[in-house]
Amino acid sequence: MAPAVPAQKSKRYWVVPVVRAVVALIAAAVITFTRDAHTAQFGLIVFGAYAVVEGAAVALLSLRTVADSLTRTLFVVQGAIGVLAGILALTLSGSGLGLYLFVVSVWAALTGCLELYCSLRNRGKDPAARDWLVTGALTAVLAVVFLLIPSDAVLAIGLFGAWAVVVGVFQGIGGASLQMGARHDSAAENAGSGS
Repeated sequence: MAPAVPAQKSKRYWVVPVVRAVVALIAAAVITFTRDAHTAQFGLIVFGAYAVVEGAAVALLSLRTVADSLTRTLFVVQGAIGVLAGILALTLSGSGLGLYLFVVSVWAALTGCLELYCSLRNRGKDPAARDWLVTGALTAVLAVVFLLIPSDAVLAIGLFGAWAVVVGVFQGIGGASLQMGARHDSAAENAGSGS
C-alpha cells in the first residue's frame, strides 16, 4: 500500500500544469501583441524569460507535488535545463538568429524527450501521464521543426509563439482536469471514511 504523503502530493500536482499554462500563454501574448519587434534578440529575450520562469516553476513545484521519486527527479532536471537555456538566451541575447534556433531546438529536444519518457514510464499509474505525453510530443516536434525551418526570425519566433499557445491551452485544460479529478477522489475518500 502506498504511503499517505505521496498520495497527497499527487493530488496537488494540478498546480504545475496551471502555472506552466500561465507562463506559456504570457509568452505567446508578448509575441503576438508586440509589433515590429520580431528580431532574433527579441526572440532570445522572450524565450529566455519564458524558459527561466517555466523551468524554475517546473523544478520547484515538482519537488512538492510529484509522488514518484524518479519522475520528480526528471522534472527537476527538466526545469534545470529550462533555467540554464533561459539564462544562456538572456545573457547572449544579442548573438543572433543562429543562437536562437540552436538554444530553442536543444531545449525542446531535451525537455520534450524527458517529458515523453516520464509519460511512458507512468502510463496507467498517474493521471498526468497523458498530459506529459502530449506536451512532450509537441515540444519534441518543436525541436525538429526548428532544425528544418529556414533561417527567418519572424517565422521562428512565430512558431515558438504558436507552440506556446497550443501548449498553454492544453496545460490549462489538463490542470483543470487534474484538479477536478483530485476533488472527486477527495470527496469519494471522505464519503468512504464517513460511512
